[in-house]
Amino acid sequence: MALEPDDSHEMDMVTLFSSSNHDAEMEAMQIHGMLESNGIPSVLVGASTIPSLEFEVQVPKENLEEAQRILAEAQAAGPAAAAEAEAAGEEGA
Repeated sequence: MALEPDDSHEMDMVTLFSSSNHDAEMEAMQIHGMLESNGIPSVLVGASTIPSLEFEVQVPKENLEEAQRILAEAQAAGPAAAAEAEAAGEEGA
């Protein structure tokens, strides 16, 4: 039984984040984890063995707006909110 190809573009991957800064891998991993914890599938693209290359976080096109909203909220809340969330998670563990 052959599977029919899906010609829709709903699952096309689009770039949400891209950076070649010295901390790009760490930032991309944090964004990837945040999206996954909010139920948004994402893919981390980059080579740890060549850190001078660009790192990206890609999401399905259909999830781009939600992913942008979550990222904007996290950036607006700042590092203090991240530390608070981490502490709350550690208390619950």
